[in-house]
Amino acid sequence: MMPVGETVSIAMSALRANKLRSALTMLGVIIGVAAVIAMVAIGRGAQESVAQRIAALGTTLITVNPGQAFGRGVASASDRAKLTMEDADTIAARGTYVAAVEPEMQKQAQVQYGNKNASTAVIGTTANYPEVRQYTIQTGRMFTQSEDKGSRLVAVLGATVLNNLGVDANSIIGQPIRIQGIQFTVIGTLAPKGQGAMFGDPDDEVLIPITTARYRIVGDDRVRNLNVLAPSDSMVTATMADVETILRRAHRLRPGQDDDFNIRSQSDFLSTLGETTQTFTYLLAGIAAVSLLVGGIGIMNIMLVSVTERTREIGVRKALGATRRNILLQFLIEAVVLCMLGGVGGILLGGGGALIMTTFAHWNASLSLPSIILAFAFSAAVGVLFGVWPARRAAALNPIEALRYE
Repeated sequence: MMPVGETVSIAMSALRANKLRSALTMLGVIIGVAAVIAMVAIGRGAQESVAQRIAALGTTLITVNPGQAFGRGVASASDRAKLTMEDADTIAARGTYVAAVEPEMQKQAQVQYGNKNASTAVIGTTANYPEVRQYTIQTGRMFTQSEDKGSRLVAVLGATVLNNLGVDANSIIGQPIRIQGIQFTVIGTLAPKGQGAMFGDPDDEVLIPITTARYRIVGDDRVRNLNVLAPSDSMVTATMADVETILRRAHRLRPGQDDDFNIRSQSDFLSTLGETTQTFTYLLAGIAAVSLLVGGIGIMNIMLVSVTERTREIGVRKALGATRRNILLQFLIEAVVLCMLGGVGGILLGGGGALIMTTFAHWNASLSLPSIILAFAFSAAVGVLFGVWPARRAAALNPIEALRYE
């Protein structure tokens, strides 16, 4: 019986004798493994980005959004229920478990400074925005309650807006800018947060007093959402119940009637978005795995061709004493080596691709050691799976017929 080491040596010699064919055969596996690793890295990066963004908002933050409007029991497809400044004042006045309330109005608008302009989110809010949303004032100051009540034309700029306008945080203080053609004075800038470009830029915003936004920019009293702070993590549920009770009474909703607003905590957002990104990760990885299977089929095809080309060689080896097991092992080793080398190449390509996307496209891509090991093991399994049939076919050849093969 031929030693295993000699069988491995013969298999490797056969692969070296056909370098180009071996390289092209590995290409399918390389692309498949690289795609799996890159897609999983993007999915994991998205999940981490979501977690960072939500954690940056604070675990005690509760968000109230307008719900579906109803007319005579029929949902309106074109309109939504209203949340107004009056709702914010009512929650602040009556809330038992409410630490702070911060209403927001928002409109996408052109901001102009000198000869430069940028489209950004103009947010009308109250003076407690940095406290509730966990932002830090970098230079200057936040506007005050009296400036809000007086509808003063003052603004606080986010870091991305500064970059888009080509100014620095210090020189812009006290300078005039125009929002929708209306002149505002910049009184402060926000320190950058910078999480998750894939999910919106939290620094691309201009803050103005909500009273100013209501009468000069937005034009009505509807708020986009109300942000409510619970006193502590343990009281988030109590605060949500408190807010629900207050708003149902304020909106005169009868018992059994659905809420015309939605209340969500940060843990709800984290759970929902985490499940969504995980689903997309599995979907992308599954699609990428198809290319790995296609690469395995390509290896099986090449190995079958190799068996046909080397029929006389197989006959000679059998005539010299090689057993069915030796022949089977030789061709199986060739298939597995091709897949494993392709797996190594795929790991390098996929890891490099994830790094390039992070560096140049500014996507959050997080490589995972388990996913790399799994992709490599899967590539080896593909080699075994698709190498068995050609190997068994080679081992089953009759040595006399193989020697006569032309």
